[in-house]
Amino acid sequence: MPPFRFPVASSLVATFRCLAVLVLVVVVAVLFQGPSFAQEPQTDNQPRRVVVRFLTEGDFPPFNYLDDDGVLGGFNVDLARALCNEIGAACDIRVRPWDELLVALKRGEADAVIAGHTVLPDSLRQVAFTDRYFYTPGRFAAKTEAEKVDIAPEALDGRTIAVARGTPHEAFLKTFFRDSRIQIFETSELARDALLQGKVDYVFDDGIGLSFWINGTLSRRCCELRGGPYFEPRFFGDGLAIAVPQSDPQIKALLNTALNKVRASGRFDELVSRYFPHRVF
Repeated sequence: MPPFRFPVASSLVATFRCLAVLVLVVVVAVLFQGPSFAQEPQTDNQPRRVVVRFLTEGDFPPFNYLDDDGVLGGFNVDLARALCNEIGAACDIRVRPWDELLVALKRGEADAVIAGHTVLPDSLRQVAFTDRYFYTPGRFAAKTEAEKVDIAPEALDGRTIAVARGTPHEAFLKTFFRDSRIQIFETSELARDALLQGKVDYVFDDGIGLSFWINGTLSRRCCELRGGPYFEPRFFGDGLAIAVPQSDPQIKALLNTALNKVRASGRFDELVSRYFPHRVF
């Protein structure tokens, strides 16, 4: 008998036995722990929010306002709720005075501010902003029976234009309509009233406010929008956006994704039609 044959055979047998034991262990693991292999991949790294804390202001209709019963409503408020629904989080929406909104956000007292802030360089030094969700153009209005002319600097040469003092609309007129007679009033309401009374040829103001005024009772159906709209970011900002902390890129990403979903679903257009039934743009 050749030497070493038996030891070699014993070694092979031992090896096969070890392999058999390993196979048995794997089979048992699959039988008793199999469901775990079908579980979804871990999503701990994905952003999650149980609640999103919004701040807004209560006196900027139709964007955000308190009704006669003190109930908060408006376009911004309903949009915030729609965003929370897409995120799958509860919505905590509270009211603060305008001057306190960004201060409270920087203090960590809220996750976001949705109150009609325009994206301007001064604001960008304090907070970050989501994608734009609305634009507020400048618009001209004139008496309905007034001669219809193309709204351009040369066409309005010598015409009287009312505008509110200290507004971006005043700065816009002084830049592009320098040859017009720019008449400055202390408030937008006074500027619009001057048009109603025939004291000026045009008024230049916020397009949304003008649209509601024209279609409301205060205008007595005197006037209509003319020309425009004017969206120059230098004067009117780069649209409305939701303010978020610079230190929290996660909430910005969440809200941007939710905004896209709200637009894609048609929900955004529904809200615009509800709160802005008249032509703005």
